[in-house]
Amino acid sequence: MTSYGSSPAASSKARTNGLAVASLVCGIIGLFVFNVILGPVAIVLGAVGMRQAPVKGGAGMAKAGVVLGIVDLVLFGVLLALSAANGGFSWYVGG
Repeated sequence: MTSYGSSPAASSKARTNGLAVASLVCGIIGLFVFNVILGPVAIVLGAVGMRQAPVKGGAGMAKAGVVLGIVDLVLFGVLLALSAANGGFSWYVGG
């Protein structure tokens, strides 16, 4: 069933590459939490999304996901170096 004023061919063509979207989302979320995990995931998904871009589209989102994944890993390295320079991590569980 189609809605008024749209054709089935137009709605099926408007889909974007899911891997490119997932790469971008992982890269953005990785800036805030779990950057050591989500950074490589964003890079891998973005690389696969760029390979599929000629067929499915979304090359810009895939490239942005790869760049954000690299930024995630650099941010993790900077935070790790800062914590090591300040005496490392300290886990204190009350008591």
